[in-house]
Amino acid sequence: MACVHIAFGAFTEGRLALICGDMVQKSDPNYRIIAENRRARYDYAIEEDLECGIMLMGSEVKSLRTGQANIAESYATVEDGELWLVNSYIAPYTQAKTFGHDERRRRKMLASKRELARMWAATAKQGMTLVPIVMYFNHRGLVKLKIGIAKGKKLADKRATEAKRDWDKQKRRLLKEHG
Repeated sequence: MACVHIAFGAFTEGRLALICGDMVQKSDPNYRIIAENRRARYDYAIEEDLECGIMLMGSEVKSLRTGQANIAESYATVEDGELWLVNSYIAPYTQAKTFGHDERRRRKMLASKRELARMWAATAKQGMTLVPIVMYFNHRGLVKLKIGIAKGKKLADKRATEAKRDWDKQKRRLLKEHG
């Protein structure tokens, strides 16, 4: 029997349903989106993306479980053969008084050497930017960050994207009305 994945609710909830005949189950109960950079797809043309781990302190993970993070103003950089997340915000965890964390500290990201070399080549030689797209808990409950290798859009490109989006909306509306 073939199974089909469909989106369940809003994308920010991060839930998927697995439908096999009459049976509906939620897959990956641990998967949950923490923070999303919606502006990234508008400001950048993302050519490829990859999943990276991130080194966090215990109070940061506790704070992320409450969903208090922002990656909208952050970016990633490759320095000295290491990948760093700069200017991301993770709210302080109030119960961790003695062993708290700095909200906007640089956080080391985990990627393979091959991926690091590819990202360094893209940023240094091709003038690309490393933009965080989404931070989430994966199915094992670990914090992951999806990084996009992107090129900045010009104002005309943004207008063209917006015009295409509007035209697609109108097409869908016309097809729905006139069948």
